Amino acid sequence: MTNVFVIGLGLIGGSFALDIREACEEVQVYGLDNNEDHIRQALELGLIHRKATADDLEKADIVIVAVPVNASLGLLPEVLDRVPDDAVVCDAGSTKLQVCEALASHPKRRNFLAAHPIAGTEFSGPSAALKGLYRDKVNIICEVEKTAFKLQEKALRLFSGIGMRIRYMDPAAHDRHIAYVSHLSHVSSFMLGKTVIEKEKNERDIFDMAGSGFESTVRLAKSSPAMWAPIFEQNKANVMETLDEYIANLQHFRALMEQGDFEGIYEEMENTNRIKEILKGISVPAPRRDA
Repeated sequence: MTNVFVIGLGLIGGSFALDIREACEEVQVYGLDNNEDHIRQALELGLIHRKATADDLEKADIVIVAVPVNASLGLLPEVLDRVPDDAVVCDAGSTKLQVCEALASHPKRRNFLAAHPIAGTEFSGPSAALKGLYRDKVNIICEVEKTAFKLQEKALRLFSGIGMRIRYMDPAAHDRHIAYVSHLSHVSSFMLGKTVIEKEKNERDIFDMAGSGFESTVRLAKSSPAMWAPIFEQNKANVMETLDEYIANLQHFRALMEQGDFEGIYEEMENTNRIKEILKGISVPAPRRDA
């Protein structure tokens, strides 16, 4: 029997628990969460087999820590202190450099695998957990060479078992790239939502005219601030750089509008249309709640 502990039973942790129960034989999934209501929901929804405490970590084979990145910095050393020598501890945070630096000198660094599953939705809490969320999704692993080989294998078998693809990356490079493809998207979505909310105070009809384009663009603004504010804090330098470039492009677009250069605007949009070809290669079917 493999004992898998999931710490943090929101969308990410809950979906891991759900898929692990579905895909793995002879597994016992334990759940830990500071929110007792999350524990109750996770049991009722069948995400986990049992509630656990920190003391139970001494019998863990695999631990997945899926909490906000600011909380993980303090939690991961405590988890590593408690697990046996043959257990592997994986995080699932959207930033990697700070956590890798924080654990660099931990006596059980060999037991830690720094991971970032590129998956999620705008929803949160145990009820947001989705079966199949991780199928065909990339899981980025950082500093794999610092994890004991047998423990790497244990974690990678689990990730492979739920359908994930693995990519290896330096933590600094990870944080730089993810600022462009994820963190900037969230900033943009939050601020677009803010702009429209502020305008709606005077023009209430604006939401009657909001179509699917607006809805899809602000979808990420429904994401949890408790999760995203710490991400922006930990990846501040990279997010600031992406914002500078994004703002420069917005200012350029505005200048073209001001000059009446709509041929230039057409060219900008046409050049950007190639994003369709780039994204075509990574499109996969959406996970199902009732699969």
